[in-house]
Amino acid sequence: MTEKTHDLSGAYSLQTPEDSVALYAGWAKDYDQTFATAEDYRLPAATAEAFKAAGGSGPVLDVGAGTGLCAAALTALGIGPIDAADISPEMLKVAGEKGLYRALIEADLTKGLPLPETPYAGVVSSGTFTTGHVGPEEIEALLPIARPGALFAIAINGAHYEAAGFSAKLDALAQGPIRNLWLPEVRIYGENGRGAHKDDTALIALFEKA
Repeated sequence: MTEKTHDLSGAYSLQTPEDSVALYAGWAKDYDQTFATAEDYRLPAATAEAFKAAGGSGPVLDVGAGTGLCAAALTALGIGPIDAADISPEMLKVAGEKGLYRALIEADLTKGLPLPETPYAGVVSSGTFTTGHVGPEEIEALLPIARPGALFAIAINGAHYEAAGFSAKLDALAQGPIRNLWLPEVRIYGENGRGAHKDDTALIALFEKA
């Protein structure tokens, strides 16, 4: 792949899982400082808050866990235990050092996740389901790891919701495998966000496994 810059433009230009591995390998150590703090990245906390407000509980799988920003918010809300799944071993290493997770799972979601010994009561994902990262087909691929009635909170970049096929996929799933689909809209960045994407929003797909 062409080398990606360690910033938002690099993340938005990802096209393959291999691109993601390469980008985050070099970005993991200072991701929290150079992106999350610098850009006032609010989406992980908003995803955790939506999960909590909808009645979510553990055990939870954090999909595309990154450095553990969503897990930190879940923990602060009293939700756990939490497992992490991410394609980047470097990001998982940073997340593991924070002591937030029960288990760390290195996995490419486009190739499926290992089935847990005990199905999860909740699944969250913040910043992963978007163009160049993970597409709508992988939402369905998450269902086998969860128990019936499990609550999902999947944040999807609003700019890609229709164009990338997320709307059509969720509408189809709502006809059988999932129920009670709700799509609150939240800001991805806080008031101190900078740059061209500072006003971007996300839809948090809240639903239960039927």
